[in-house]
Amino acid sequence: MNKLKKLKKIIKIHKLDGYLVPKNDEYFNEYVNKSVDRLKFISNFSGSAGFAIILKNKNYLFVDGRYTIQARIQSGKEFKIITIPQKFPKDVLNRKKKIKIGFDPKLHNQKQLNFLFNFKNIILKPINVNLIDIIWSKKPKGIIKPFFSISKRDAGQSSQEKILKIKNVLSKNKINYLLVTAPENVAWILNIRGYDSAFSPIPNARLLISSKGNTNFFSNLKKIHKIKKKFRKIKFYDENKIEKELKDLNKNTIWLDSLSCSIYHKNLLKKKNIVIEKIDPIYFLKSVKNPTEIKNMRKSHMIDGVALTKFLFWVKKNFKKKKITEISAQRKLERFRKMNKTYKFPSFSTISGTGENSAIIHYKASNETNRTLKKGDLYLVDSGGQYSYGTTDVTRTISLDNNSNFIKEIYTRVLKGHIAVSDYKIRKNSKGSDIDRDARKFLKKTKLDYPHGTGHGVGYFLNVHEGPQALSKNNNFKLKPGMIISNEPGYYKEGSFGIRIENLVYIKKNKFEELTMAPIEKKLIKKKMLNKKEISWLNRYHAKVKNNLYKFMNIKEKTNLIEACSPI
Repeated sequence: MNKLKKLKKIIKIHKLDGYLVPKNDEYFNEYVNKSVDRLKFISNFSGSAGFAIILKNKNYLFVDGRYTIQARIQSGKEFKIITIPQKFPKDVLNRKKKIKIGFDPKLHNQKQLNFLFNFKNIILKPINVNLIDIIWSKKPKGIIKPFFSISKRDAGQSSQEKILKIKNVLSKNKINYLLVTAPENVAWILNIRGYDSAFSPIPNARLLISSKGNTNFFSNLKKIHKIKKKFRKIKFYDENKIEKELKDLNKNTIWLDSLSCSIYHKNLLKKKNIVIEKIDPIYFLKSVKNPTEIKNMRKSHMIDGVALTKFLFWVKKNFKKKKITEISAQRKLERFRKMNKTYKFPSFSTISGTGENSAIIHYKASNETNRTLKKGDLYLVDSGGQYSYGTTDVTRTISLDNNSNFIKEIYTRVLKGHIAVSDYKIRKNSKGSDIDRDARKFLKKTKLDYPHGTGHGVGYFLNVHEGPQALSKNNNFKLKPGMIISNEPGYYKEGSFGIRIENLVYIKKNKFEELTMAPIEKKLIKKKMLNKKEISWLNRYHAKVKNNLYKFMNIKEKTNLIEACSPI
């Protein structure tokens, strides 16, 4: 019996009409380990965001625009693919009769469920046993690796200084406790890291911080032996003890994060306490990098730029002579990064796509889809690394001797959008939504667009995607000096080609400063479409790239670098 049939049998036993399966794990991590990737198990979809609704007679997989094509390829036989925000559950579920849908309360927050299922006739029923786990008999085992600390010298602030900031926030707001449920925030405030996420140095742990500064730490106790001695004032508990500790709290005002606190934990607190649901204040503190973090991020980007630039030159030199595939190219890039001892592992799953595969926004090359880099195509590589100490994310689209005027025109419009972001003058009340509009305007003049945000926040040796700041249509958080953000407009023609140009930037006073150091493909630019200001920006950027990377190149690469960075 296949997985879906087994699940539907159990759905029937629980007297449900359907079951909700999210991508995230119990810690709401973006990148989940194989042992808890329930959505991939039931649907075969491997993207980093989405959810499934499995009904008695139909199966729906909801994804955003980055993953529509990928979801069709991976899951289209068994699931109807729905793209959010074009459609939501209310648009596809039967609204004339009552439907009872079960869910695991440890995997969902109230805000998310209210947003997705806020309409009549849907009854959401919490089921305290996960129905996927019942049928998943050969579940991979999770790896237990110890957490580790980073020093104040590398973090820029001690954990005591950071806890004091939270203590002051709680006292000011007359709140007794903050429940920290996002592992990335635990990592930041305690200056610790771990191995609990596929591409981020995340420690799966939760904290309960009081307005007096007392801190309780909940995690797998097998992971804490390297850090425990450094935190004498912190009480350590096994992660399963959090239920009892939360139940014991009485007549307190407790702040919990509306995006990473599960309904299960919220309900434990609600019975005897006043619950305040807001974004965890650590997100805002973490988003503004201190001078040490900026300095180390610059170093990491220099190292990463050397590896990527050497790789780009290698591709250009060899694609006509050797058989280079998407997978072999991806492995070669990884080898270039590994040449530096500070490189740890990728910051996300590398997107290495040529020809029609480059149009799949979050493409992952497999043995079935692996294409060879061929003359006349484009090659798009979106990749990044976790370094000690820094996180990188960069995309370059390169020409494999492509001569299409249509492609060059679109590439130049994407570049104009990229430059508009980089050159944006940031005012006191500037928001990501303002900048996102500027990035799209050159494509929109020809009625083109891209189905993803223009940029996302980036962590410091942490998550490559970090909030609350972003460059997107609906992001209204104010941009502040010290924030790091990506700048990545693009365009994707399904079945044909994809273009994206991405740098990471940080906010220095009222402008963006480039972190990423790698040449931008000049052979796809229509110079006559650029104005003087845009030409000046590109020439300045390339001069900076050349000056920074030149000493790290061999003799042949130095010649290539001078050519790649010469003025247009």
